[in-house]
Amino acid sequence: MRNDLRYFIRDNYFCRLNQLQFIVKDYLVRKQYKETDYQGEFDQELRYVLPFAYWHHLNGTLKKTVSCKHTKAFYFFSENHEERYAERIWEAGYDYYSVPNMTHSNSFSYKKWARVPLKKFYKNNQFVYAKPILIIANKYNVEWGNPPLNYLDIELLDKIVSKYKSRYQVIYNRPLSTQIVSDNSEVLDLNEHAWLRQTHPEVLLMNDLFTTYQSTVNSFNHLQLMVYANCDRFISMHGGTAALASYFGGKNIILSNPSGGMEHHFNEYKTIFPALSGATILHAKNREEVLKYLEELY
Repeated sequence: MRNDLRYFIRDNYFCRLNQLQFIVKDYLVRKQYKETDYQGEFDQELRYVLPFAYWHHLNGTLKKTVSCKHTKAFYFFSENHEERYAERIWEAGYDYYSVPNMTHSNSFSYKKWARVPLKKFYKNNQFVYAKPILIIANKYNVEWGNPPLNYLDIELLDKIVSKYKSRYQVIYNRPLSTQIVSDNSEVLDLNEHAWLRQTHPEVLLMNDLFTTYQSTVNSFNHLQLMVYANCDRFISMHGGTAALASYFGGKNIILSNPSGGMEHHFNEYKTIFPALSGATILHAKNREEVLKYLEELY
């Protein structure tokens, strides 16, 4: 492992050691005491905090969960969930040792980590179509202080949609900045929503579905969970977009350029991501590999 990456592993082991102080409460006393409180990145919350909270729920030791706005749907199992924060702070994940896993690592502890059954809980008869669903979960925002790196441009979207819309009910999802809680990564405008409506009217836009069902869902996240629960084929982007799509089984093609992010250094697309639901994770390192995996498996 590269020297400049070893501190991630060090911190992850410290997170595990920090759990030793709770052995009596977790395994002997087993009364409701645990409160999870997290304001960091959405990706880390899905990978580490949510499964930790769910483990405590199953263990009978969960007392309260605290997170950002519009997260109640993720913590459906929590009897006392508070949406305290209006924004996410990416630095909040550093020096946060309250859960067994919190940073990138070449290995993870699953002793207090339980697979959250989002698919089973949110599966429904509302979002069912004549063809199986293919969700394209795109993003277009500043990444690590630099211009967008992991995203599907309009040209590639056109290729994918043109080829697969006859086989699947394509649902396109790129949340607007007003629909999700920001984590200091500025969301930019790809101008693809209007283009999709005009060029590929067969495609359903998650934004339009939210407008239609806004009176019957609690939040945009609630809508995402209901739609995703009925899907087994995903294309997603590096980060929280990929983590969310990995919660619902099936196959998930993740576009994650090796020049950005740490997941590929630690082989996490073969460890923690598949563990979220048992999904088959296909790591596309570039746009060409996205098309390759689509051709082979979709």
